[in-house]
Amino acid sequence: MNAIILFILAGLAEIGGGYLVWLWIREDRPYWFGIIGAIILVLYGIIPTLQKFPSFGRVYAAYGGVFIILSVLWGWGVDRKTPDTYDWIGAVICLIGVSVIIWGPRH
Repeated sequence: MNAIILFILAGLAEIGGGYLVWLWIREDRPYWFGIIGAIILVLYGIIPTLQKFPSFGRVYAAYGGVFIILSVLWGWGVDRKTPDTYDWIGAVICLIGVSVIIWGPRH
């Protein structure tokens, strides 16, 4: 459960920080959006290091799948862009991939 919470926190930090930078640069919001976004992105860089898994590559590969799922949900909830069938199919495929990478039996 701890791993899932950390993946979600990292995803929200990356998406949220990136979104604030996006708003600052692309939608002409105040410069402090960019500063806060940058600070949040630094936190994103720290959060995955709290995972207990020993492999950097495995943690980031699994996180990539979580990021995709959270991005679809962010687009739906924040940008009000309703995901279509292919968004959901892709998200489920990513969830399966994350599960295999993190919890697959190893020798």
